[in-house]
Amino acid sequence: MGPLRSLRVVAGGPVAPQAALLASYLGRIGGYVAAAQSRVINAGKSRHNEDQACCEVVYVEGRRSVSGAPREPSRGQGLCFYYWGLFDGHAGGGAAEMASRLLHRHIREQLKDLVEILQDPSPPPLCLPSTPGAPISSDSSHLVGPQSCWSSQKEVTHESLVVGAIENAFQLMDEQMARERRGHQVEGGCCALVVVYLLGKVYVANAGDSRAIIVRNGEIIPMSREFTPETERQRLQLLGFLKPELLGGEFTHLEFPRRVQPKELGQRMLYRDQNMTGWAYKKIELEDLRFPLVCGEGKKARVMATIGVTRGLGDHNLKVCSSTLPIKPFLSCFPEVRVYDLTQYEHCPDDVLVLGTDGLWDVTSDCEVATTVDKVLSAYEPNDPSRYTALAQALVLGARGTPRDRGWRLPNNKLGSGDDISVFVIPLGGPGSYS
Repeated sequence: MGPLRSLRVVAGGPVAPQAALLASYLGRIGGYVAAAQSRVINAGKSRHNEDQACCEVVYVEGRRSVSGAPREPSRGQGLCFYYWGLFDGHAGGGAAEMASRLLHRHIREQLKDLVEILQDPSPPPLCLPSTPGAPISSDSSHLVGPQSCWSSQKEVTHESLVVGAIENAFQLMDEQMARERRGHQVEGGCCALVVVYLLGKVYVANAGDSRAIIVRNGEIIPMSREFTPETERQRLQLLGFLKPELLGGEFTHLEFPRRVQPKELGQRMLYRDQNMTGWAYKKIELEDLRFPLVCGEGKKARVMATIGVTRGLGDHNLKVCSSTLPIKPFLSCFPEVRVYDLTQYEHCPDDVLVLGTDGLWDVTSDCEVATTVDKVLSAYEPNDPSRYTALAQALVLGARGTPRDRGWRLPNNKLGSGDDISVFVIPLGGPGSYS
């Protein structure tokens, strides 16, 4: 693989009176997969930028050989993965900055046991040895009696091992934030959108409301989905139903079309619980007067009337306003990981993976992003690497809008994004793919 010039963006300075813009060309992997990053800090929202970004080339040296013998240090025996991360902070930029520095290291640690397994085409072993020198065996016959109703061993793919490593890394990052939040002043939290390119496959891990799409030959391929109180309503309600003590007697896990009024006691109102996607009627009882666990809709939807995202890192100190009731039990640190196999398709220089924080997606649709991709890239020669930086800039500036009498406006006169906006553009093909 070719070298990738790494740039980790750490912007903690105060926001200028006018929105500041940063765009950088980050490098290339393989024949011609590059990355461009652009972001804007919208003045007036916060003193410091709460969006952070990271781009790294990470080498993984195996912890042991397949035989269990101690490994001689040899760079040729390891794996290399390419990493991009966007971290959208809230309640401060501390969690986002910490995740941008450390999450890829946790992924590397989780992959250490997998180096030779991933390079071996045979199925992954069932167990790893507990002591050096012990052989690895995938034979599970000693675990199953002759009359057992157990089926044969489940098929585990190499791909699923990488997904598991990424999931574990997110959890370990969250646990580290919990341990170190006081000493390092990590009081807030962050959404995390991460891309790992390893052995010909792209792994997109998302925990929060940032999103990623692939634009391939004009086709839009979603690579993530948003995790909000609306999209995860049933998971939140189920937890509130199973552990009512987490609601503190202040909230109800049921959802109603609107807040129930005391005068409506005894009447029948539409509701739904953790099992329902539709609606039904129930008789209103006293406990239904409590505030709903999930309230509002769209960008105004909130968990416990406090936070608008349901997955991410940090938020260990987050409490319900004017209460000691913690919200963290309802917030998951686990990402959803989607996989795209680059080897299964031929890609042209205009095929790209676009990552963006919610500052982009709040005002820009997938189709509008795809239109911008076509418009900007077609104005440049296919072998011009600056075309991707120009695309990232166009996406960010398009979402921010232009200053007018009544604030920053889009071409349709709607308000531009009032949030920090960060975008990665990662080309999936190029001239090197066709040489």
